[in-house]
Amino acid sequence: MENELGFKAPHATLKDLGINNVAAAYWNLTPSELIEKAVVRGEGHLVDSGALAIDTGEFTGRSPKDRFIVADEVTENAVWWGDINIKFSPEKFDALYNKMTAFLNGKTVFVRDSYACADPAYKLNIRVVAEAAYQSLFANNLFLRPTQDELLSFNPEWTIIAIPSFMADPAVDGTRQHNFAVLNFTRKVILIGGTGYTGEIKKGIFSALNFILPHQKNVLSMHCSANIGKDGDTAIFFGLSGTGKTTLSADPNRALIGDDEHGWAGNSVFNFEGGCYAKCVDLTAEKEPQIFNAIKFGSLLENVRCFEGTSTVDFSNITVTENTRVSYPIEYIDNAVRPSVGTAPKNIFFLTADAFGVLPPISKLTKGQAMFHFISGYTAKVAGTEAGVTEPQATFSAGFGKAFLPLHPTKYADLLGKKMDENKVNVWLINTGWTGGPYGVGSRMKLAFTRAMITAALNGELDNVDYQTDSVFGLHIPITCPNVPSEILNPVNTWADKEAYAIKAHDLAGRFIKNFEQFADAASAEIKEAMPKVTAHV
Repeated sequence: MENELGFKAPHATLKDLGINNVAAAYWNLTPSELIEKAVVRGEGHLVDSGALAIDTGEFTGRSPKDRFIVADEVTENAVWWGDINIKFSPEKFDALYNKMTAFLNGKTVFVRDSYACADPAYKLNIRVVAEAAYQSLFANNLFLRPTQDELLSFNPEWTIIAIPSFMADPAVDGTRQHNFAVLNFTRKVILIGGTGYTGEIKKGIFSALNFILPHQKNVLSMHCSANIGKDGDTAIFFGLSGTGKTTLSADPNRALIGDDEHGWAGNSVFNFEGGCYAKCVDLTAEKEPQIFNAIKFGSLLENVRCFEGTSTVDFSNITVTENTRVSYPIEYIDNAVRPSVGTAPKNIFFLTADAFGVLPPISKLTKGQAMFHFISGYTAKVAGTEAGVTEPQATFSAGFGKAFLPLHPTKYADLLGKKMDENKVNVWLINTGWTGGPYGVGSRMKLAFTRAMITAALNGELDNVDYQTDSVFGLHIPITCPNVPSEILNPVNTWADKEAYAIKAHDLAGRFIKNFEQFADAASAEIKEAMPKVTAHV
């Protein structure tokens, strides 16, 4: 089509997608061109650091209840169906696809060719057709960027069509409400409509890879950050929000492989992405210098507000949402590895902020325990401001990313166990939460001590020390650790009331067991044997 503009493969055309009558299709514009288009089109404005600031509209986060997977021959017997993976019929998908492509008649779109997976053996080519210039900038920032020569011969394997202004009719289209994200593993298409939140684009591909890599390629897909030491040793950090994953994986002595999504193949850990999507709430140059300094021209800020009368972002302003975000290419981080690939990991860290104050600040896990805690994906949120809520809230998310797992969680845990068998790897449980009592009684573990424990583990300084075994969780606790007071290593020693500790430990163990019941039927004997040794349920 004459109105397909920009840089692309000579054979590439939107007609292949059934998109025939757009006003203009801008292919693979540079960040500068996209930012100019976004400003001219009224999508956003530049802040004083040079970043583009936009609002995502009605939705400022993902909408998990509106994410669907097409149930067909590829997925019917493989996907873990339920409230995470909701069935969608192939017929409804085809009809919705046709409505969306027809909706684009007479409209301007932005096309971005990119790929996921930094290990060439698993490279996945992606074409993003978006309604907004800022969405195309996001895709440029978050996915890996082909060279111009690669673009000239580019053929997409997966396609994303993202149209924020397209509203579904639930009665006709089979959605829950007007917004949706639908994955089709047979057609290799993701449809996103009714929402301008860019995280749906990122997590759509992550969900696809969480099916493709473990199910078809024996690669463990992981929701984690990863870094690499000067000697080439890779470390992986799992952890839910608030556990310190970003902070602890940002180490001046280690280079960043990636901050969020990785695959573990035979001999490599590789980043799925080409950028970062960081939270901005309360961001300061002192607390998170790498993220703060990455907010410059080419970066995309979402749902932030500036100080009145200025173009300076007020990162403490949560008028729109607490989930303010910035996306930027990984090259904006000074110590990022290029390409974003490391060796198989030597150390894996499961981070938890235990607000009950009963888990040790560092413990070494057996293979069975590693699989159990991987399935559990535990952390705890502190008591909120709601009247009468005084207890911490236990949170479990299988694989530390339950919302993005198309397969049963035991599939990922079993694959982790196999990888541990094939590689000499240490798995550590790190409690960045409370010590000396639960939230409200005890105190938060000092960051300096947590860093010292992780450094000791990375340096092999805990390989030859003596360990003691916790009686409830069966965790192996080092008796000494360099630069850490020995008395804090076993949590029972930090509680003034030992009986209160025992009650709280059994309480938390019961919560683990209760949560695990949903996975027990498909879990191996090795995983079950690693459960806490209590029978109390909460």
